[in-house]
Amino acid sequence: MLMKISQRVCIFLPSLEGGGAERVMATLANEFARRGFTVDLVLAKAKGPYLSSISDQVNIVNLDCDRVFSALLPLSRYLKSKKPSAVLSAMTHTNVIAILARMMSGVHTRLVISERSTISMEAGKATGLASKVIYTLAPRLYRRADKIVCVSQAVASDLLEFARLPQTLVQTIYNPFDLQRIRALSQQPVEHPWFAPGEPPVILGIGRLTEQKDFGLLIKAFTHVRKKYPSRLVILGDGSDREHLLKLANSLGLSQNDFDMPGFTDNPFAYLARSKVFVLSSRWEGLPGALIEAMACGTPVISTDCPSGPNEILQSGHWGTIIPVGDTQALIMALTEQLDPDTVRKLPDVRVRAEDFALEQSATSYLGSLALPVYPQEGRASD
Repeated sequence: MLMKISQRVCIFLPSLEGGGAERVMATLANEFARRGFTVDLVLAKAKGPYLSSISDQVNIVNLDCDRVFSALLPLSRYLKSKKPSAVLSAMTHTNVIAILARMMSGVHTRLVISERSTISMEAGKATGLASKVIYTLAPRLYRRADKIVCVSQAVASDLLEFARLPQTLVQTIYNPFDLQRIRALSQQPVEHPWFAPGEPPVILGIGRLTEQKDFGLLIKAFTHVRKKYPSRLVILGDGSDREHLLKLANSLGLSQNDFDMPGFTDNPFAYLARSKVFVLSSRWEGLPGALIEAMACGTPVISTDCPSGPNEILQSGHWGTIIPVGDTQALIMALTEQLDPDTVRKLPDVRVRAEDFALEQSATSYLGSLALPVYPQEGRASD
């Protein structure tokens, strides 16, 4: 006998704080719901700026746990109660909890985990007992997932080597980007006075203020460039390195007239569309969303050749300038090329490459990994 399959999808995250993984999962939750699935966005703690971007069609399930590790039992109870058709989680520590929760619940829900960064680099930087335990457990527990989605080919290769997993378990799916929404938001006004017409060109960086993003490299390069070319530097985002970066900028002679870190914004696209150039200065990544978002806004880009993602996105420099990781002089030269009015350079239309990361294709691939149809009414299964 044929019967409709269950249409409930669970997406599990620690919270909706302002990071790339959270933005991607919020985008997928909204798209799955738009297609007609019942979507439970299960959060260890329902907090963070992306909460406001979640569609009314998505159910927010708040486990009310201060730490993702504390969500193990509540998540297990949720799985036993709701028995969703499939679960999708993201980020290593969250993935480990999702695997353990399914084991404890005894349900046969399909579990897909998503690895979003270069895991060997993250494991090498891990501090504290809890983090070290997570990266020790990951290679053993990841085998229990039904599928592992990596955000780039390089991330997949790194994971396969790190965890010694069978290749059939790992799949690459690029992050989804709602290009229509990005372009609509990019047209909204920016209150920051530096982006008004007639102001000096702005160099823009976006991301968590952490060691990984290496904004110190960008600040050092800008210090040299601004001496020759009138320009300003804005870095959007929050994080633990804020005070360190402010001290660095001050020690290099930058002032509030040429350098600003206004914090997190839920609409970086309006800033991107009005910037002279976007710079990704990272030491490592997975598939840097800000780089693709800049291209979707038509903004020229400079990126370090960090593992993993930028070279894949920019196709070995065809769509933007690639520099060695941590190379201040190379970044100075790349910025000079962008700011020098006498340099004649035909820039590619980076919006063309951004189309390869459109939401519809990525969401369909994710549904495939979850063993779900493109639209729920298409799915039937025999009992």
